[in-house]
Amino acid sequence: MRVWRAGVRLAAIAMAATLLIAGAVVPAASAATVPGWLSTKGARIVTASGSPYTIKATAWFGMETSNCAPHGLWSISLDEGMDAIAAMGFTTIRLPFSNECLAAKSSNSINASVNPELVSLSPLKLMDTVISRAKAHGLSVILDRHRPDSGAQSELWYTSQYSEKRWIDDWKMLAARYKNEPAVIGADLHNEPHGPACWNCGDASRDWRAAATRAGNAVLSVNPKLLIIVEGVENQQGGSATWWGGGLADVRSAPVTLSVKNRVVYSPHEYPATVHAQPWFSAANYPANLEGIWDANWGYLVRENIAPVLLGEFGTKLETTSDRAWLKTLVDYLAKTKMSYAYWSFNPNSGDTGGLVADDWRTWQTAKLTALRPILTPGATPTPTPKPTSSPKPTSSPKPTS
Repeated sequence: MRVWRAGVRLAAIAMAATLLIAGAVVPAASAATVPGWLSTKGARIVTASGSPYTIKATAWFGMETSNCAPHGLWSISLDEGMDAIAAMGFTTIRLPFSNECLAAKSSNSINASVNPELVSLSPLKLMDTVISRAKAHGLSVILDRHRPDSGAQSELWYTSQYSEKRWIDDWKMLAARYKNEPAVIGADLHNEPHGPACWNCGDASRDWRAAATRAGNAVLSVNPKLLIIVEGVENQQGGSATWWGGGLADVRSAPVTLSVKNRVVYSPHEYPATVHAQPWFSAANYPANLEGIWDANWGYLVRENIAPVLLGEFGTKLETTSDRAWLKTLVDYLAKTKMSYAYWSFNPNSGDTGGLVADDWRTWQTAKLTALRPILTPGATPTPTPKPTSSPKPTSSPKPTS
Protein backbone atom coordinates (compact mmCIF):
# COMPACT_ATOMS: atom_id res chain seq x y z
CA MET A 1 0.00 0.00 0.00
CA ARG A 2 1.02 3.63 -0.41
CA VAL A 3 3.31 5.54 1.90
CA TRP A 4 0.39 7.08 3.78
CA ARG A 5 0.18 3.96 5.87
CA ALA A 6 3.37 5.03 7.60
CA GLY A 7 1.40 6.61 10.48
CA VAL A 8 -0.01 3.29 11.63
CA ARG A 9 0.21 2.50 15.35
CA LEU A 10 -0.06 -1.07 16.49
CA ALA A 11 -1.70 -2.40 19.61
CA ALA A 12 -1.35 -5.62 21.56
CA ILE A 13 -4.65 -7.28 20.91
CA ALA A 14 -6.86 -10.26 21.73
CA MET A 15 -7.63 -13.55 20.05
CA ALA A 16 -9.53 -14.00 16.80
CA ALA A 17 -12.87 -15.72 16.29
CA THR A 18 -12.65 -19.50 16.00
CA LEU A 19 -14.75 -22.61 16.24
CA LEU A 20 -13.92 -24.58 19.36
CA ILE A 21 -14.97 -28.14 20.07
CA ALA A 22 -13.77 -29.71 23.29
CA GLY A 23 -11.02 -27.09 23.40
CA ALA A 24 -9.56 -27.96 19.98
CA VAL A 25 -9.49 -25.63 17.00
CA VAL A 26 -11.57 -27.04 14.15
CA PRO A 27 -10.93 -25.35 10.80
CA ALA A 28 -14.18 -24.09 9.27
CA ALA A 29 -12.76 -24.93 5.85
CA SER A 30 -11.41 -28.34 6.83
CA ALA A 31 -13.32 -30.02 4.00
CA ALA A 32 -12.22 -27.46 1.41
CA THR A 33 -9.48 -28.11 -1.09
CA VAL A 34 -7.25 -25.71 -2.99
CA PRO A 35 -7.79 -25.44 -6.76
CA GLY A 36 -4.23 -26.44 -7.63
CA TRP A 37 -2.12 -24.87 -10.38
CA LEU A 38 -3.85 -22.19 -12.41
CA SER A 39 -3.27 -20.64 -15.82
CA THR A 40 -4.90 -17.96 -17.96
CA LYS A 41 -7.18 -18.01 -20.98
CA GLY A 42 -8.04 -14.64 -22.44
CA ALA A 43 -9.23 -12.50 -19.55
CA ARG A 44 -9.93 -15.40 -17.22
CA ILE A 45 -7.90 -17.42 -14.77
CA VAL A 46 -8.68 -21.10 -15.23
CA THR A 47 -8.09 -24.38 -13.41
CA ALA A 48 -6.28 -27.37 -14.91
CA SER A 49 -9.64 -28.58 -16.24
CA GLY A 50 -10.27 -25.25 -17.96
CA SER A 51 -12.95 -24.03 -15.57
CA PRO A 52 -12.98 -20.26 -14.88
CA TYR A 53 -11.65 -19.44 -11.42
CA THR A 54 -11.85 -16.18 -9.47
CA ILE A 55 -9.17 -15.62 -6.84
CA LYS A 56 -10.79 -14.17 -3.71
CA ALA A 57 -7.91 -13.13 -1.48
CA THR A 58 -7.11 -10.98 1.51
CA ALA A 59 -3.66 -9.90 2.67
CA TRP A 60 -2.29 -10.99 6.03
CA PHE A 61 0.75 -8.80 6.40
CA GLY A 62 3.72 -8.77 8.76
CA MET A 63 6.36 -10.95 7.11
CA GLU A 64 7.58 -7.84 5.27
CA THR A 65 8.17 -5.91 8.51
CA SER A 66 10.91 -6.15 11.12
CA ASN A 67 8.77 -8.75 12.90
CA CYS A 68 9.26 -11.16 9.96
CA ALA A 69 5.99 -12.87 10.93
CA PRO A 70 2.30 -12.36 10.20
CA HIS A 71 1.05 -9.76 12.64
CA GLY A 72 -1.38 -10.75 15.36
CA LEU A 73 0.41 -13.95 16.35
CA TRP A 74 1.08 -12.20 19.62
CA SER A 75 -2.65 -12.75 20.31
CA ILE A 76 -4.17 -15.36 18.01
CA SER A 77 -2.96 -18.70 16.80
CA LEU A 78 -2.06 -19.14 13.15
CA ASP A 79 -4.92 -21.60 12.74
CA GLU A 80 -7.42 -19.18 14.27
CA GLY A 81 -6.50 -16.53 11.73
CA MET A 82 -6.74 -18.99 8.85
CA ASP A 83 -10.08 -20.22 10.15
CA ALA A 84 -11.49 -16.70 10.26
CA ILE A 85 -10.27 -15.86 6.75
CA ALA A 86 -11.79 -19.03 5.28
CA ALA A 87 -15.04 -18.54 7.20
CA MET A 88 -15.37 -14.98 5.89
CA GLY A 89 -15.54 -16.35 2.35
CA PHE A 90 -12.02 -15.87 1.02
CA THR A 91 -10.15 -18.56 -0.89
CA THR A 92 -6.62 -17.17 -0.89
CA ILE A 93 -4.07 -15.31 1.23
CA ARG A 94 -1.79 -12.69 -0.25
CA LEU A 95 1.32 -13.06 1.88
CA PRO A 96 3.69 -10.06 1.85
CA PHE A 97 7.36 -10.65 2.59
CA SER A 98 10.66 -8.78 2.41
CA ASN A 99 13.96 -10.08 1.09
CA GLU A 100 15.49 -9.07 4.40
CA CYS A 101 13.16 -11.44 6.26
CA LEU A 102 13.90 -14.31 3.88
CA ALA A 103 17.51 -14.18 5.07
CA ALA A 104 16.76 -13.54 8.77
CA LYS A 105 17.43 -16.20 11.36
CA SER A 106 14.45 -15.43 13.60
CA SER A 107 11.14 -13.62 13.83
CA ASN A 108 9.66 -11.82 16.82
CA SER A 109 6.37 -10.85 18.50
CA ILE A 110 5.00 -14.40 18.36
CA ASN A 111 3.40 -15.35 21.66
CA ALA A 112 4.86 -18.64 22.83
CA SER A 113 1.79 -19.60 24.83
CA VAL A 114 -0.47 -19.17 21.79
CA ASN A 115 1.87 -20.35 19.02
CA PRO A 116 4.48 -22.52 20.76
CA GLU A 117 5.41 -24.37 17.57
CA LEU A 118 6.26 -21.12 15.72
CA VAL A 119 8.54 -19.17 18.03
CA SER A 120 11.76 -21.02 17.19
CA LEU A 121 11.28 -21.03 13.42
CA SER A 122 13.28 -18.95 10.99
CA PRO A 123 11.08 -16.66 8.84
CA LEU A 124 11.54 -18.97 5.85
CA LYS A 125 10.43 -22.01 7.85
CA LEU A 126 7.60 -19.91 9.26
CA MET A 127 6.54 -19.19 5.68
CA ASP A 128 6.50 -22.96 5.08
CA THR A 129 4.17 -23.37 8.05
CA VAL A 130 1.90 -20.49 7.02
CA ILE A 131 1.47 -22.11 3.59
CA SER A 132 0.89 -25.55 5.11
CA ARG A 133 -1.77 -24.26 7.51
CA ALA A 134 -3.42 -22.18 4.80
CA LYS A 135 -3.72 -25.30 2.65
CA ALA A 136 -5.21 -27.22 5.57
CA HIS A 137 -7.96 -24.59 5.70
CA GLY A 138 -8.58 -24.79 1.95
CA LEU A 139 -6.72 -21.54 1.24
CA SER A 140 -4.24 -20.92 -1.58
CA VAL A 141 -1.33 -18.50 -1.19
CA ILE A 142 0.06 -15.73 -3.38
CA LEU A 143 3.59 -14.74 -2.39
CA ASP A 144 4.00 -10.96 -2.51
CA ARG A 145 7.47 -9.43 -2.59
CA HIS A 146 6.32 -6.35 -0.73
CA ARG A 147 9.66 -4.73 0.06
CA PRO A 148 13.39 -5.36 -0.36
CA ASP A 149 14.20 -4.48 3.25
CA SER A 150 11.78 -4.40 6.15
CA GLY A 151 11.83 -0.66 6.72
CA ALA A 152 9.87 0.94 3.89
CA GLN A 153 8.40 0.45 0.44
CA SER A 154 10.85 1.02 -2.43
CA GLU A 155 10.01 2.83 -5.65
CA LEU A 156 11.84 0.34 -7.84
CA TRP A 157 12.39 -3.42 -7.61
CA TYR A 158 15.95 -2.91 -6.39
CA THR A 159 17.83 -0.60 -4.01
CA SER A 160 21.49 0.13 -3.28
CA GLN A 161 21.40 -2.63 -0.68
CA TYR A 162 19.20 -5.16 -2.51
CA SER A 163 20.19 -5.67 -6.14
CA GLU A 164 18.06 -6.91 -9.02
CA LYS A 165 20.12 -10.09 -8.95
CA ARG A 166 19.17 -10.74 -5.32
CA TRP A 167 15.52 -10.03 -6.12
CA ILE A 168 15.55 -12.58 -8.93
CA ASP A 169 17.66 -15.11 -7.01
CA ASP A 170 15.26 -14.99 -4.06
CA TRP A 171 12.30 -15.50 -6.38
CA LYS A 172 14.01 -18.51 -7.95
CA MET A 173 14.70 -19.90 -4.48
CA LEU A 174 11.04 -19.57 -3.49
CA ALA A 175 9.88 -21.06 -6.80
CA ALA A 176 12.10 -24.09 -6.16
CA ARG A 177 11.08 -24.36 -2.51
CA TYR A 178 7.38 -24.59 -3.37
CA LYS A 179 7.69 -26.26 -6.76
CA ASN A 180 5.70 -29.27 -5.54
CA GLU A 181 3.19 -27.28 -3.48
CA PRO A 182 0.12 -26.39 -5.58
CA ALA A 183 -1.28 -24.29 -2.73
CA VAL A 184 1.26 -21.63 -3.78
CA ILE A 185 -0.41 -20.33 -6.92
CA GLY A 186 1.32 -17.08 -7.76
CA ALA A 187 4.30 -14.74 -7.51
CA ASP A 188 3.47 -11.03 -7.10
CA LEU A 189 6.86 -9.84 -8.34
CA HIS A 190 7.14 -6.42 -6.67
CA ASN A 191 4.69 -4.33 -4.71
CA GLU A 192 3.67 -0.89 -6.03
CA PRO A 193 6.31 0.34 -8.49
CA HIS A 194 6.08 4.12 -8.41
CA GLY A 195 7.98 7.38 -8.76
CA PRO A 196 10.54 6.90 -11.57
CA ALA A 197 9.24 3.42 -12.44
CA CYS A 198 8.06 3.43 -16.06
CA TRP A 199 6.35 1.02 -18.44
CA ASN A 200 8.31 0.18 -21.59
CA CYS A 201 10.32 3.41 -21.58
CA GLY A 202 13.54 1.64 -22.57
CA ASP A 203 15.58 2.83 -19.60
CA ALA A 204 16.81 -0.42 -18.02
CA SER A 205 17.27 1.24 -14.63
CA ARG A 206 13.56 2.01 -14.28
CA ASP A 207 11.62 0.08 -16.95
CA TRP A 208 9.32 -2.07 -14.84
CA ARG A 209 7.87 -3.99 -17.80
CA ALA A 210 11.36 -5.15 -18.80
CA ALA A 211 12.30 -6.05 -15.22
CA ALA A 212 9.05 -7.97 -14.70
CA THR A 213 9.78 -9.91 -17.90
CA ARG A 214 13.25 -10.85 -16.64
CA ALA A 215 12.00 -11.90 -13.23
CA GLY A 216 8.92 -13.68 -14.57
CA ASN A 217 10.99 -15.77 -16.94
CA ALA A 218 13.43 -16.61 -14.15
CA VAL A 219 10.59 -17.82 -11.90
CA LEU A 220 9.03 -19.87 -14.69
CA SER A 221 12.37 -21.47 -15.50
CA VAL A 222 12.12 -23.09 -12.06
CA ASN A 223 8.36 -23.63 -11.79
CA PRO A 224 6.46 -23.10 -15.06
CA LYS A 225 3.11 -23.63 -13.31
CA LEU A 226 3.04 -20.42 -11.28
CA LEU A 227 0.97 -17.37 -12.14
CA ILE A 228 3.21 -14.34 -12.63
CA ILE A 229 1.48 -11.33 -11.10
CA VAL A 230 2.62 -8.00 -12.51
CA GLU A 231 1.57 -4.71 -10.96
CA GLY A 232 1.39 -1.42 -12.83
CA VAL A 233 3.20 1.90 -12.38
CA GLU A 234 2.17 5.23 -10.92
CA ASN A 235 3.13 7.44 -13.88
CA GLN A 236 1.92 6.32 -17.29
CA GLN A 237 3.27 7.27 -20.70
CA GLY A 238 0.33 9.47 -21.60
CA GLY A 239 1.11 11.74 -18.65
CA SER A 240 -1.60 10.42 -16.35
CA ALA A 241 -0.83 9.43 -12.77
CA THR A 242 -2.71 7.04 -10.57
CA TRP A 243 -2.08 4.90 -7.49
CA TRP A 244 1.29 3.33 -6.81
CA GLY A 245 1.28 0.17 -8.92
CA GLY A 246 -2.11 1.17 -10.34
CA GLY A 247 -1.40 2.16 -13.94
CA LEU A 248 -1.64 -0.51 -16.65
CA ALA A 249 -2.88 1.55 -19.59
CA ASP A 250 0.39 0.98 -21.47
CA VAL A 251 -0.05 -2.81 -21.43
CA ARG A 252 -2.29 -2.42 -24.48
CA SER A 253 0.69 -1.54 -26.68
CA ALA A 254 3.40 -3.28 -24.65
CA PRO A 255 2.25 -6.41 -22.79
CA VAL A 256 4.51 -8.60 -20.70
CA THR A 257 5.36 -11.64 -22.84
CA LEU A 258 6.94 -14.55 -21.01
CA SER A 259 8.63 -17.77 -22.10
CA VAL A 260 5.68 -19.81 -20.81
CA LYS A 261 2.33 -18.81 -22.25
CA ASN A 262 -0.83 -18.15 -20.25
CA ARG A 263 0.83 -17.18 -16.99
CA VAL A 264 0.59 -13.36 -16.73
CA VAL A 265 -1.97 -11.74 -14.45
CA TYR A 266 -1.95 -7.94 -14.17
CA SER A 267 -2.53 -6.45 -10.75
CA PRO A 268 -3.41 -2.79 -10.10
CA HIS A 269 -4.11 -1.26 -6.69
CA GLU A 270 -7.08 0.99 -5.94
CA TYR A 271 -7.97 3.09 -2.88
CA PRO A 272 -10.59 5.62 -1.77
CA ALA A 273 -10.45 9.34 -0.99
CA THR A 274 -9.52 8.82 2.65
CA VAL A 275 -6.21 7.30 1.54
CA HIS A 276 -5.40 10.09 -0.89
CA ALA A 277 -7.53 12.83 -2.46
CA GLN A 278 -7.15 11.86 -6.10
CA PRO A 279 -8.82 14.41 -8.44
CA TRP A 280 -11.57 12.05 -9.57
CA PHE A 281 -13.05 11.92 -6.08
CA SER A 282 -14.07 15.59 -6.31
CA ALA A 283 -15.63 15.32 -9.78
CA ALA A 284 -19.27 16.36 -10.08
CA ASN A 285 -20.25 12.92 -11.39
CA TYR A 286 -18.52 10.90 -8.62
CA PRO A 287 -18.92 7.94 -8.13
CA ALA A 288 -20.40 7.38 -11.61
CA ASN A 289 -17.05 8.41 -13.10
CA LEU A 290 -15.12 5.57 -11.46
CA GLU A 291 -15.90 2.83 -13.97
CA GLY A 292 -14.50 4.92 -16.82
CA ILE A 293 -11.30 5.59 -14.86
CA TRP A 294 -10.88 1.91 -13.98
CA ASP A 295 -11.60 0.85 -17.56
CA ALA A 296 -8.95 3.23 -18.89
CA ASN A 297 -6.24 2.25 -16.41
CA TRP A 298 -6.72 -1.53 -16.18
CA GLY A 299 -10.31 -2.72 -16.60
CA TYR A 300 -10.03 -2.74 -20.39
CA LEU A 301 -7.77 -5.78 -20.09
CA VAL A 302 -10.75 -7.82 -18.93
CA ARG A 303 -13.44 -5.95 -20.86
CA GLU A 304 -11.59 -6.65 -24.12
CA ASN A 305 -10.57 -10.20 -23.20
CA ILE A 306 -6.85 -9.32 -23.30
CA ALA A 307 -5.62 -10.67 -19.96
CA PRO A 308 -6.81 -11.42 -16.42
CA VAL A 309 -6.74 -8.74 -13.73
CA LEU A 310 -6.31 -9.37 -10.02
CA LEU A 311 -7.08 -6.17 -8.11
CA GLY A 312 -4.15 -6.64 -5.76
CA GLU A 313 -5.12 -4.16 -3.03
CA PHE A 314 -8.21 -2.21 -2.09
CA GLY A 315 -9.53 -1.29 1.33
CA THR A 316 -11.16 1.33 3.51
CA LYS A 317 -12.16 2.06 7.08
CA LEU A 318 -15.65 2.60 5.61
CA GLU A 319 -16.24 5.66 7.79
CA THR A 320 -17.24 8.28 5.18
CA THR A 321 -20.02 8.61 2.63
CA SER A 322 -17.44 8.93 -0.13
CA ASP A 323 -15.66 5.72 0.89
CA ARG A 324 -18.92 3.81 1.12
CA ALA A 325 -19.89 4.94 -2.39
CA TRP A 326 -16.43 3.99 -3.67
CA LEU A 327 -16.55 0.49 -2.17
CA LYS A 328 -20.07 -0.23 -3.42
CA THR A 329 -19.15 0.89 -6.92
CA LEU A 330 -15.95 -1.16 -6.87
CA VAL A 331 -17.63 -4.31 -5.56
CA ASP A 332 -20.31 -4.00 -8.25
CA TYR A 333 -17.56 -3.60 -10.85
CA LEU A 334 -15.64 -6.65 -9.63
CA ALA A 335 -18.82 -8.73 -9.54
CA LYS A 336 -19.84 -7.65 -13.03
CA THR A 337 -16.43 -8.31 -14.57
CA LYS A 338 -15.69 -11.42 -12.47
CA MET A 339 -12.23 -10.06 -11.67
CA SER A 340 -10.01 -11.63 -9.06
CA TYR A 341 -8.96 -9.52 -6.08
CA ALA A 342 -7.01 -9.30 -2.83
CA TYR A 343 -8.55 -7.13 -0.11
CA TRP A 344 -6.23 -5.06 2.07
CA SER A 345 -6.24 -6.33 4.75
CA PHE A 346 -7.18 -9.01 7.26
CA ASN A 347 -5.02 -7.16 9.82
CA PRO A 348 -6.66 -4.37 11.83
CA ASN A 349 -3.34 -2.49 12.08
CA SER A 350 -3.28 -0.87 8.65
CA GLY A 351 -3.33 2.84 9.42
CA ASP A 352 -5.32 4.00 6.36
CA THR A 353 -7.77 1.14 5.98
CA GLY A 354 -8.06 -0.87 9.17
CA GLY A 355 -8.87 -4.50 8.53
CA LEU A 356 -11.50 -7.21 8.45
CA VAL A 357 -11.22 -7.72 12.19
CA ALA A 358 -11.28 -5.06 14.88
CA ASP A 359 -8.36 -4.17 17.12
CA ASP A 360 -9.09 -7.13 19.36
CA TRP A 361 -8.27 -9.45 16.40
CA ARG A 362 -11.50 -11.37 17.08
CA THR A 363 -14.45 -9.11 16.27
CA TRP A 364 -15.39 -9.23 12.61
CA GLN A 365 -15.93 -5.94 10.79
CA THR A 366 -19.42 -6.88 9.72
CA ALA A 367 -20.12 -3.68 7.78
CA LYS A 368 -17.13 -4.32 5.55
CA LEU A 369 -17.94 -7.98 5.12
CA THR A 370 -21.54 -7.12 4.26
CA ALA A 371 -20.28 -4.68 1.62
CA LEU A 372 -17.98 -7.38 0.23
CA ARG A 373 -20.63 -10.11 0.35
CA PRO A 374 -21.48 -10.01 -3.41
CA ILE A 375 -17.92 -11.10 -4.28
CA LEU A 376 -17.16 -13.48 -1.40
CA THR A 377 -17.68 -17.24 -1.53
CA PRO A 378 -21.39 -17.98 -1.09
CA GLY A 379 -22.33 -19.61 2.18
CA ALA A 380 -19.61 -17.92 4.22
CA THR A 381 -20.58 -17.34 7.82
CA PRO A 382 -21.92 -13.76 8.11
CA THR A 383 -20.78 -13.30 11.70
CA PRO A 384 -18.83 -15.55 14.06
CA THR A 385 -19.60 -16.53 17.63
CA PRO A 386 -16.19 -16.22 19.28
CA LYS A 387 -15.28 -17.80 22.55
CA PRO A 388 -13.83 -15.19 24.96
CA THR A 389 -10.19 -15.56 25.77
CA SER A 390 -7.33 -13.66 27.36
CA SER A 391 -5.31 -10.91 25.69
CA PRO A 392 -1.60 -11.72 25.84
CA LYS A 393 0.95 -8.99 25.19
CA PRO A 394 3.44 -9.14 22.33
CA THR A 395 7.00 -9.96 23.20
CA SER A 396 8.23 -6.81 21.44
CA SER A 397 6.79 -3.78 19.73
CA PRO A 398 5.71 -4.62 16.16
CA LYS A 399 6.64 -2.15 13.45
CA PRO A 400 4.24 -0.54 10.97
CA THR A 401 3.83 -1.79 7.44
CA SER A 402 3.70 0.12 4.20
